[in-house]
Amino acid sequence: MTANIGTIDRNLRLLLGVALLSLVFVGPQTPWGLVGLIPLVTGLARFCPVYRIAGISSCANPES
Repeated sequence: MTANIGTIDRNLRLLLGVALLSLVFVGPQTPWGLVGLIPLVTGLARFCPVYRIAGISSCANPES
């Protein structure tokens, strides 16, 4: 599994994931905040299956 998520993309995914996940604990306390797990996990893994299917890579060096 080669990385296909670059640094900026990764940071945005991590930020979005944490923000959405926080909705489970604070704010409206809605289970929709669990959707935040998707960008959080893809950001941590630096791999997005949707990018792979579409042939997209935001990574400058996809081998690292």
